[in-house]
Amino acid sequence: MAAEVFFTVCYRNSTTDIKLLKSLHQFQPAVLHGYCRRRVKSNDYPGIIPDAAHDVRGVLVTGLTSANMYHLDYFEGPEYTREKVKVKLLTKVGDDEGKGNVEGDEVETEVYVFKHPERLETLEWDFHEFRTQKMKKWTREDYGFEDSEHFAPVDVDGVTEDEKGAAV
Repeated sequence: MAAEVFFTVCYRNSTTDIKLLKSLHQFQPAVLHGYCRRRVKSNDYPGIIPDAAHDVRGVLVTGLTSANMYHLDYFEGPEYTREKVKVKLLTKVGDDEGKGNVEGDEVETEVYVFKHPERLETLEWDFHEFRTQKMKKWTREDYGFEDSEHFAPVDVDGVTEDEKGAAV
């Protein structure tokens, strides 16, 4: 999930300064092995499903509250189930195929797995296409992040064990 979509989902009605909201969460590039992210037929969004031959690159978000999880669960809806998985944090991000990725620590987290594989296209979902052509429909206009690189490594020092995290 792009940071802009995350903040729209979790803080859609908030009047709090976006800089403060951004300081509450950290985003770190990660890879989920053994899953594939495919397009949901006739929709802008993806679904991930188990697939030993594929990996999904995304982000691990930390600092999540129970309210954030409530909003994320509502947004994902009944098409998805939240499941515990292990992801590898990326200390260096490679190309779209994962060439050049440097993996670091393994972290247990949760992801939303699509319940209906028959409703997925055979093509993998294209994040760049979504970001450049469709994301505006899914975000608040004032939650733009021109200054951020979605997959750039972010310092996660200081994250406590009791903070919730999810790969989105």
